[in-house]
Amino acid sequence: MNKNPLDVFIEGAKKGFNIAVFSLLPNVLMAYVIAKMLTILGIMQLLAKIFSPIMSLFSLPGESIAVLLSAWLSVSAGVGMLISLISDNLLNDVQISIITPAIFLMGAQLQYMGRLLGVAGVRKKYWPLLMLTSILNAFIAMGFLAFYFKIS
Repeated sequence: MNKNPLDVFIEGAKKGFNIAVFSLLPNVLMAYVIAKMLTILGIMQLLAKIFSPIMSLFSLPGESIAVLLSAWLSVSAGVGMLISLISDNLLNDVQISIITPAIFLMGAQLQYMGRLLGVAGVRKKYWPLLMLTSILNAFIAMGFLAFYFKIS
């Protein structure tokens, strides 16, 4: 049975709206609140001090490790953490450009590990290698972008 293209579009728009409002937005808000709590408790400053030497290789402040750790759990959580750092004026536009691709390259690995790799029948011995590949890609992208912005 053929459906009217307009009906298909409206049905898809409704599904997209529901995903955005009821799935993504709560994760972004939760990560934002957690970031604020970490800042208030002084944990964000501790992370900054510990990871500053590593993150400075990518021209990023040490606090930006929280974005990567959150993104590893959930892309929307990584975005929420990124928004929190932006609202605290810890990241400028160049730094946002450097870290954003990493959110999506290594994003939500923990969530997708069981959902995708398990369902696809990938042997568990390959899971760490696949996860490491994504993380390595994210760091290569950040390194490339940091180098690009330094020379331009």
